[in-house]
Amino acid sequence: MTGNDADALDATQEALLAVVRGLPRFDGRSSFSTWSYRVATNACLDELRRRRRRPVPVDELTMPPGGPDDVAGEVTDRLALDGALASLPVEFRAAVVLRDVCALDYAEIAEVLGVPPGTVRSRIARGRAAVAAHLAGNPESADDRQNPRP
Repeated sequence: MTGNDADALDATQEALLAVVRGLPRFDGRSSFSTWSYRVATNACLDELRRRRRRPVPVDELTMPPGGPDDVAGEVTDRLALDGALASLPVEFRAAVVLRDVCALDYAEIAEVLGVPPGTVRSRIARGRAAVAAHLAGNPESADDRQNPRP
């Protein structure tokens, strides 16, 4: 959700501290995993708010078995996907990441984000459409769907 490893590590540390501090307040109305996902999501959103402008760090590359051509293709694909996710509004990005990366079901995502399940489905559909449009080289069409004109 954060877009880079350094921010993700910071958000993870904040989330773990928040979980430990918040355990006495955990009331059991939801499952522990849902509650902890909510805490982690909030930590990521807080990290995004604190650090909006920052250069994108370059991760160390490891050589896959296929050689340098596979590395270049893999890095290009990953950068394109990261760029597409980064272009999403935060509410769409959170829903898509929780569904497609964390494999949460729609009800859990709704509870984590504090929105109705229908809103989750809408955000995921619109987020995925925007990612697909961005990857296809047509981000304007995704912007039109996200912000329809009257």
